[in-house]
Amino acid sequence: MESMSQTSFANRQRVAVLGGGPGGYEAALAAAQLGAEVTLVERVGVGGSAVLTDVVPSKSLIATADAAVAISEASDLGVQFYAKGAHGKPLKPEIAINLAAVNKRLLALAGQQSEDMRATLLEAGVRILSGHGRLEGPNAIVVATGPGGTDFDRVEADTVVVSVGASPRELDSAKPDGQRILTWTQLYDMKALPEHLIVVGSGVTGAEFASAYMNLGAKVTLVSSREQVLPGEDVDAAQVLEKVFKRGGMQVLSKSRAAGVERTADGVIVTLSDGRTVEGSHCLMAVGSLPNTRGIGLEEAGVELTESGHIRVNRVARTSVSNIYAAGDCTNFFPLASVASMQGRTAVFHALGDIVIPLEQRKITANIFTAPEIATVGFSEQDMSSGAADGVAYKLPLAANPRAKMMGIKDGFVKVIARKGSGTVIGAVVVAPKASELIFPLAVAVERRLNVDQVSRVFAAYPSLSSSITDATRAMHLVNFG
Repeated sequence: MESMSQTSFANRQRVAVLGGGPGGYEAALAAAQLGAEVTLVERVGVGGSAVLTDVVPSKSLIATADAAVAISEASDLGVQFYAKGAHGKPLKPEIAINLAAVNKRLLALAGQQSEDMRATLLEAGVRILSGHGRLEGPNAIVVATGPGGTDFDRVEADTVVVSVGASPRELDSAKPDGQRILTWTQLYDMKALPEHLIVVGSGVTGAEFASAYMNLGAKVTLVSSREQVLPGEDVDAAQVLEKVFKRGGMQVLSKSRAAGVERTADGVIVTLSDGRTVEGSHCLMAVGSLPNTRGIGLEEAGVELTESGHIRVNRVARTSVSNIYAAGDCTNFFPLASVASMQGRTAVFHALGDIVIPLEQRKITANIFTAPEIATVGFSEQDMSSGAADGVAYKLPLAANPRAKMMGIKDGFVKVIARKGSGTVIGAVVVAPKASELIFPLAVAVERRLNVDQVSRVFAAYPSLSSSITDATRAMHLVNFG
């Protein structure tokens, strides 16, 4: 007769997770905490590209750029830096960026984060297999391990979570070489600041890196195929950012599509579709990403994909196959690390019968890590223009805030969007330093359906940037919502 522990183990749900990025990591951890028998398959390291080559290193680089700006602009606040020179005369030092040291630090941070995540999983009882995995039907993953993938391991599972992420999109006319023509995963091998970085693509990734390298001291040209940087984002926010870019010396080429990129003896030439050329030392291709869903057995297992190769999922991260779930950038939901994490947890909660709150896209908080940052939640003004939402927007410039004046902040605003008839907060945009932190109370308002009067009655410390939120909602008190 089996012992109680053996019976309990035999009845445990078997969960296999393919991909150890934010979605896969959270799925594996949540499943282990709920008592499942969990195996995680990862080919590059726990944390995936988000931790090793994307979010963690890129935001660490941006933090360094922010520090450089803080130092360079300190003189506006009356802080001056001098070194004692010859004959007792002071010398004003210049800011220098040691990019090799910066990249070494941020890659070390990424590696440490990955190791910390791996240790957490192992402590929770998760089995980790290193290698390339692919689905073999809906209930198994085959993993190629060992040198050259000569050994194979088969993982049987009751529930499968696919979190294989995405990779930078490459164009035949601009093939990355890892030296002069780069994707955002290849930037961290540079030993010195690029003399002139040409960034092709003005979406979130392109704008973030253009902002960071400009603030690190590089000459930057941003090639945008659209009329504004950050197409699809809040128009007012994009205008603020473009103004900051141009003021900082960046050349922004709008409505300029790149037709091709070629290497020269000591740099690159970017040819635009109208025949113009731009010469620089390096080129960053930031033209989107493609899901890593090819050749991993999804179609054979019956999983439905979109035309772009993304996995179709519903609001609980379930695919067209009842026991297969998917999370992160490989899905058709929303390409954010925080969303991937939430999808991973939601998938496991649903599969294992725990309490589930289906994901709502309108409640997702997003942030663009430019300088200043741009944070958004809920409905946008574009949604109101298209008829998707019936609301009123109010924008308060950040320069009117006392704390912003003290800190020398000139750019940015708080925009609150409230529903007509009730005053319920349904959306917000914050453009400010650390907007990612300032958006949180407005995200709470959207999540908990608070109206502008309720938000305005919350005490904000004085002086603080967060008082711009209460000031904005207080100004909306007499707005005719009817």
